[in-house]
Amino acid sequence: MADRLILLVLAAWLLVAPLAYSKEAAEVAANPEQEARMMLLASELRCLVCQNQTIADSHSDLAADLRQQIREQLGQGRSEDEIRRYMTDRYGDFVLYKPPFKATTALLWVGPPLLLAAAVGGLILVLKRRLQADPDDFDPDTPEDGSDRGISR
Repeated sequence: MADRLILLVLAAWLLVAPLAYSKEAAEVAANPEQEARMMLLASELRCLVCQNQTIADSHSDLAADLRQQIREQLGQGRSEDEIRRYMTDRYGDFVLYKPPFKATTALLWVGPPLLLAAAVGGLILVLKRRLQADPDDFDPDTPEDGSDRGISR
């Protein structure tokens, strides 16, 4: 009898346990065209929690809230530019995956090409110096007294 009770409790737990981990279904706009516009706009905005994902791709609660805000604003008739401006006013240019070129974001646009140019320039400098160096400078050091100083072969 006790075995049946244990099996019954275990079976009930196995049926109920997944429900504790389930989430609510993602909200979707009633209008499929509006939902497509929301997803397109959300794919241009960075998730402030994940930072390597767009709002469209992120599963964070903040991203879900921001997607809902975009849905509501689109429902109010606001344009994509007005919504982008609202998001940048609220969160700064960091929220945009492609921030505009201005004084505060210039390093984002100019930095990578400058680093690449510096690396290529450094490589060219090192290679020129190696070409001008004496070939004997590249021979391995050998002991002068003929012993191999404890290194076995």
